[in-house]
Amino acid sequence: MRTFIQKFGKSMMAPLSIIVAAGLLLGLASTLQNQLIFGDSLQNLAFINNLVGLVNALAGALFGLLPVLFAISVAIGMVREDKEIAAFSAVIGFILFHTAIKFYLSLKGLDAATTSVDYLVSAGMSNVEAVKENSAYDTVLGIFTYRMGVFGGIITGLWTAFIHNRFHRTQLPTAFSFFSGTRFVPIMMTVTVPFLALVMFFIWPLFSMLINAFGDLILGAGAFGTFIYGFLERLLIPTGLHHILNQLIRFTPIGGTAMIDGQQVSGALTIFNTLLMQENPDLDLMRQATRFLTQGTHPFMVFGLPAACFAMYRTAFLENRPKVKGMLLAAALTSFATGITEPIEFAFIFISPVLWIFHAFMAGLSFLINTLLGVMIGNAGGGLIDLMLFGVLRGLETKWYLNVIVGIIYAIVYYNVFKFVIIKMNLKTPGRDAETDLEEAVSETVSDLGNAIMDALGGKENILEIDNCISRLRLVLKDTGLADEKKLKATGSLGVIKINEENLQVVYGTKVEKAAAELKKAYKSQ
Repeated sequence: MRTFIQKFGKSMMAPLSIIVAAGLLLGLASTLQNQLIFGDSLQNLAFINNLVGLVNALAGALFGLLPVLFAISVAIGMVREDKEIAAFSAVIGFILFHTAIKFYLSLKGLDAATTSVDYLVSAGMSNVEAVKENSAYDTVLGIFTYRMGVFGGIITGLWTAFIHNRFHRTQLPTAFSFFSGTRFVPIMMTVTVPFLALVMFFIWPLFSMLINAFGDLILGAGAFGTFIYGFLERLLIPTGLHHILNQLIRFTPIGGTAMIDGQQVSGALTIFNTLLMQENPDLDLMRQATRFLTQGTHPFMVFGLPAACFAMYRTAFLENRPKVKGMLLAAALTSFATGITEPIEFAFIFISPVLWIFHAFMAGLSFLINTLLGVMIGNAGGGLIDLMLFGVLRGLETKWYLNVIVGIIYAIVYYNVFKFVIIKMNLKTPGRDAETDLEEAVSETVSDLGNAIMDALGGKENILEIDNCISRLRLVLKDTGLADEKKLKATGSLGVIKINEENLQVVYGTKVEKAAAELKKAYKSQ
């Protein structure tokens, strides 16, 4: 189960990257229309208006494709090999899944016409009842179906992975050998998906009710609900499960639902991005959405954790400060600019439960404070880029200045708390180990990075699967006990997490893509 959850959490990251990029484009387009910055000078320029229209159209198309993107991403992430076949099969499965549900709904006389608000009102329902009934259904890629959002993609992605892992090596009798192996996977998807759809046809209404009830519970908790989210999101960092929590808040009704231009939109990030495309967005609705977005992360990502890095530098032994200066500075700048925090967090999470709980509490408190102050800064990055683009450049209505004031206070608190705890408890943070092996930009001195990592993991024969997320290698090994943490540290690793006897994560921060590429290259060359 732990192996499944680790892979599942990682597999849902790919759609987020494209949606964050689309959000940045929307932010830039919105900035071009901001009269506080450009006045009326750009309002009548056809080129600018057409550019903004194009960005909105492209972003809207991407948001509409989110369920398909999740289906493909989950399928790719959960299979062991032949990932391109899994992606192909996931698209087939997704379309057939919703087509089958459309057919089952039609047997009950339900379609886009008979579930429209006007039809339901004419049939005797009140307008409120009609809107509620209509919101249970959606049209996906032109197919009338249940309103499942990204869950439809996740379900079909998981089913695709199950079918793929079970049948992608199946050999049929000689007469049918053409359909053997990977060709058999999409065939089995075609055969089995209607049964999956039949099960979900009966289960989904109950599941949807539970999801909406959970979303209503978080909404009813008000600002305290944001504290719980922020606290748990940071607390789960070492396990990697924070990715699952993030996606549920950002893209499902758990993060809120809203009616925008007559369409129901679910998920905090989806609501925010949809409102960005509006000429005159509902600011109260936008503030409801941003409660769970980057406004709660800026105080500790842009201000707090960089200050913690400074505290770790100041408490390092004098002879070790030159060694850790480069690493801590790079980690601080990464968190400050992009919101990637794990290179810092893994410097203290495993050696100090006190600092870990403090950090998680401060994260939850940040979300709570910004909600109470009415701050309105969105997207999903968390660094200075988001603060500038979705806060400062959108004007005073975002109350970005309050976010910065809270951040400055956070910097002071983080610095003093980290300095006190490190000295008081004699923590072995970077530079406080008499035999420290940390070197500035140590990974750059490794002549053959891929082979060095592979050797540190116990050799090629010990490696079963190689993958990575935004900041860490995610590995499946025959025996994690064979991994040498000291050797991994020499390749530039910032931390090692042994999930169980088979699953290992190695934190590299922003250098993880290079580490993964070099490891895969070395693995294939032997």
